[in-house]
Amino acid sequence: MKLHTIAATAALVGTGFSAKNERTFAVLRFTNKQLTKGRMDPIVSPGQVSTHVHSIFGGSNFGLGSTGKDLMDSKCTTAMIKGDNSNYWVPSLYFKDPKTGKLEDVELFYANAYYFFEPTNDDIKAFPVGLSIMSGDQTIRTPPKDGATSNLDPSKGTVNPIKWTCPRSNFDSPSWPAGSNGLAAGMQDPNNKGEGVGFPDVNCDGYASPLRADVHFPSCYNPAAGLTNYKENMAFPTDDGKGKQDCPKGWIHVPHLFLEVYWNTPLFKDRWEQGKGQQPFVLSNGDATGYSNHADFMAAWDEKLLQHIIDTCNAGSQGMDKCPGLNGLNKDDCTIKSQVDETVDGVLDALPGDNPITGWSYGGNGTEGGGNEPKPSQSQSTGGDNTAKPSSTSKAGGDNTSTAKPTNTQPAQPTNSQPAQPTNSQPAQPTNSQPAQPTNSQPTQPTNSQPTQPTNSQPTGGDNTSKVSSAAPTSDNKPTSTKNPDNATTKTQPTSEAGSSKPTLPSQPSACTPKIHTVYETITVTAQLPGATDRPGSNSTRTAGDFKYAGCFKDSRDRVLKDDVRPNLGAISNAKCVAHCKAKGYNLAGTEYGGQCYCGNELVRSEKLDDSACNIACEDDKSDTCGGGWALTVFSKDGEASLKDAKSRRHAHEHLQRHRSPHY
Repeated sequence: MKLHTIAATAALVGTGFSAKNERTFAVLRFTNKQLTKGRMDPIVSPGQVSTHVHSIFGGSNFGLGSTGKDLMDSKCTTAMIKGDNSNYWVPSLYFKDPKTGKLEDVELFYANAYYFFEPTNDDIKAFPVGLSIMSGDQTIRTPPKDGATSNLDPSKGTVNPIKWTCPRSNFDSPSWPAGSNGLAAGMQDPNNKGEGVGFPDVNCDGYASPLRADVHFPSCYNPAAGLTNYKENMAFPTDDGKGKQDCPKGWIHVPHLFLEVYWNTPLFKDRWEQGKGQQPFVLSNGDATGYSNHADFMAAWDEKLLQHIIDTCNAGSQGMDKCPGLNGLNKDDCTIKSQVDETVDGVLDALPGDNPITGWSYGGNGTEGGGNEPKPSQSQSTGGDNTAKPSSTSKAGGDNTSTAKPTNTQPAQPTNSQPAQPTNSQPAQPTNSQPAQPTNSQPTQPTNSQPTQPTNSQPTGGDNTSKVSSAAPTSDNKPTSTKNPDNATTKTQPTSEAGSSKPTLPSQPSACTPKIHTVYETITVTAQLPGATDRPGSNSTRTAGDFKYAGCFKDSRDRVLKDDVRPNLGAISNAKCVAHCKAKGYNLAGTEYGGQCYCGNELVRSEKLDDSACNIACEDDKSDTCGGGWALTVFSKDGEASLKDAKSRRHAHEHLQRHRSPHY
């Protein structure tokens, strides 16, 4: 065991709990895009075929009826951290072709799981094995009643944990229709041009950052409700009035999990008309609005390891894999075959499960799709046997119809699945709250915690790399070990055969495949961007305090100014950042994303960018700009900046176009 691990463990054992005064966090990354994909949901529909398709990450023992104990025995996991066999899953996304009416699966670009450890008077504890959490409501097709602003604090109004982020190269035109009330199209957050509720009606073309689904999970666990009672066992914490987030008495404060999932929507950008108040994407439950997005989590952590991370790690966006005292990292891909044998990818006539498309111009509501029992396909009889069947589907070039059968009982009926909000007088009895709606309070979600960005160098085991399986999963119970071909593709071939009548139910998941590396540089611009007239008049004479402007420089995941990373200074301006860095004895001060400050004496592995790349208004001074997406506005004593190990990089546009290939 490493010495720092021994010391940390001893400190945990030998000291009592003290209040946590500031947020810390670490981003969990996944070794490949997804573990599997299919109509499986062991939280909402345990032992049954789910109503709609999910994309799943995490431990290989995931299945129709898996429990936390099952997941602990996983042979492999997509989580980079050894010791996390949990599963995370979200509804899959489809494109409905405006010309043909056919549906096509949208490739999952990648996902990250943020673990936030909030300031609190509570003792934050590791997730107990088997804790099942669902955030969001799969049945709704209407907008939040209070609009598109964010709120995660039930003491300030009804919670809204679901948003969509649309990174773009510029925000000259709105990403959601101006003045929308949400009843016919999505709504833009009035405080954030890059974020809203419901699907945007434009292509999200940010630098390697397509359409992103954002889901916040509640972090207060009610042990009286139990591990698997996902309708009542969780709530969001409330503000104590002094900036700390506390759970009700008798509840357990667990990490605040935030899941961000990127979908490769730019692949379809030339096949639909943008900015007209309509959009072509549909969730797998039939939702054309995006309001019903949701996510599930089933905990299967090594609890001692997660507690160590909670108590000792603040790696931030550098990644949880940079935390001290870990038990190792997972470097190989991990994929399994879906237990429901049906076609869920390719060109389809209807959504798997035959979910009707509802919401906005389609009419209808969520009880018609994704909230009921699975429906038989159009090619099957609707009477007789008690089975669930997929839609009638077709791959381009031939018929590939399949039929999926669950076990002999009907799936559980999903109901309103918003986390229960406790009352002040009886914290152990959560109320039956309505679907979460936001208030006009300031966002409490992580506006400054962007996804990671690797360098252009060959990645190492701990880097944020996106990898794909080298072969289609097999039904063999043993993990496969095959070489990765150069042209490995993320499109899994259908496992079903025409006329098949049963889902494949392997006794164990099937494949832990070796990795291949593809490097993505990922940013998310969600801050308010100033117009061209808002920029300072002359950079040559630009100052902040008594520091002079040195230029706009490229940042990276490893941070090019790394001596003092994001000090807690409140709302950021260039002058405030410079004053802090100067007081700490540093020669350089840099601001980024409009609200982050960095200090150091040299820029490590950076390069100078055009000044226009630093284009995000400062939080505390809207007339000035404080960096951009992975771009630092840098000031120094003499207006010069020392570059160490500078390395040239390809243009962002070329990089993104290269990764829009179907092969990764």
